[in-house]
Amino acid sequence: MSSSDFHLAHGQFLDYRYALEDEDPERVLYLAVPHFVYQTFFNLAFIHSVVQRSQLKLLIYNLEQETIERWIE
Repeated sequence: MSSSDFHLAHGQFLDYRYALEDEDPERVLYLAVPHFVYQTFFNLAFIHSVVQRSQLKLLIYNLEQETIERWIE
C-alpha cells in the first residue's frame, strides 16, 4: 500500500462514515485491511497516529484464507 492509496481510502472512509451518520446513525463502519498491509504499513508511526486521531475502526483479514483475524475499535 502506498501513502496515496492510504490517503484516498482514508478520505473515502470519512465520507462514507459521515453519510452513514446521517442515514443510519446506529451503523458502524470498518475499514477492511489485509493482514500483511496492517503488519507493515499500519505500524508506521504517522499512519498509526492518523488511525487513532480519525477514530478509524479496522477489520483485519487474511487474504489467502479469506478469514477475519481481528476487529479493532
